[in-house]
Amino acid sequence: MKEFLSSKLHHVLVTESRVDYMGSIQIDEAYMEAVGLEEHQKVLVVSMSSGVRLETYVIKGERGSSCIGLNGAAAHLIKKGERVIIMGFSLSDTPLDPCIQIFK
Repeated sequence: MKEFLSSKLHHVLVTESRVDYMGSIQIDEAYMEAVGLEEHQKVLVVSMSSGVRLETYVIKGERGSSCIGLNGAAAHLIKKGERVIIMGFSLSDTPLDPCIQIFK
């Protein structure tokens, strides 16, 4: 088995950055459903401004809120107002056709 990209939110805006919160990334539930991300799934988050890359896990945000919130230590690296790429991966024997949502 290999790990393949399965979900991608591209160029999404960070709406919150809270250091004093247990670590994770909060994502609008509608965004999660659009690309097949699950609550507590590990994701790779990349800042389009600084190139910083970090791994964390997803917590469900309010549907329709457009919320993308970096929490805990991750909030030191990626701030409110930055654009990020959020990627989820799955194990498979064959390459996957990832579900990608692009925000502009």
